[in-house]
Amino acid sequence: MSSLPESSGLLILPRLRIQNANTISSPMTHGFPSITAFLGLMWALERKLADHDQPVGCDSVGVICHGYQQQVTKDSFVHTFCLTRNPVDKTGGTAAIVEEGRIHLDITLIFGISGGIVTQDENMRMKFAQFVGNTLAQMRVAGGTVLSRPAEHRWHRPRLERIPDDATDAHRWFRLLRRSWLPGFALVSRDDLLDRAMERMRSENPSATKLEAWLNLSRFNWQPHRVEHQDANTGEITRTTIKWTHDRTEGWIVPIPVGYGALSELYPSGAVANARDSHTPFRFVESLYSVGQWISPHRIDSWKKLLWYGDADIHSGLYRARNDYAFV
Repeated sequence: MSSLPESSGLLILPRLRIQNANTISSPMTHGFPSITAFLGLMWALERKLADHDQPVGCDSVGVICHGYQQQVTKDSFVHTFCLTRNPVDKTGGTAAIVEEGRIHLDITLIFGISGGIVTQDENMRMKFAQFVGNTLAQMRVAGGTVLSRPAEHRWHRPRLERIPDDATDAHRWFRLLRRSWLPGFALVSRDDLLDRAMERMRSENPSATKLEAWLNLSRFNWQPHRVEHQDANTGEITRTTIKWTHDRTEGWIVPIPVGYGALSELYPSGAVANARDSHTPFRFVESLYSVGQWISPHRIDSWKKLLWYGDADIHSGLYRARNDYAFV
């Protein structure tokens, strides 16, 4: 398992308005784009910046959601996606409806970067951040379109912050920085909760699987408890009631996809027909799942707990996104 790359600066793109992003994050989850979509955005952005006068390396990415509007019907308890009718096909017949989940987002993206631009003066860093913001406006974010909006406050403008070398200064700097991300919630990894749930379930049922632990954390589990009411004078039980309680004590826990696991061997480039890229080795994969938590930025005491990074292990066939919130 790799660790968070050491970055010398944070590139902050605040209050991005994204229209019609993909809310179906995997075959089993929906509600917010997959964190792998933002890692893909980071790598695509890094390639676009390769021709800049001072190219940078994008090491990691963090996502803070300030607001969302999922495009679903609200006329019943079971919500359904608002789908669009496609134009007729070449024969004049009605084209099939392809189910697409869409969501409008108001998010802040934080990139951990390294490169010579981080050591430049503030004016150069601000110009570079604005250039990156303009570049990102021409790209897709999780399949959605970036809408332009005026910067209502200086904290709402793209900026490149240099991470202080001194630990005390860095802590004070981040405390001030995270205030600009309120109100909002940051997505972090909670693999530790999944491991704990697995241990707890196996202590009661040795045959329990990790899938059962994941499903257990993905829902509210309500349990009835008998409550006996006593007479204050005699101490006799006068009546018995049932009180329902749930096991959600850790906060806003959600099931999330975190990458892909290999289903086949690694084929040489060009060996698989109809692959998107004939110059890159190919492998069939399936989605990997874990547990995440939405947490307010003011409860995060280090930028290292906020950022996600890629971890590819070709030998074990694991290609996943990692976040060190529970380990830093």
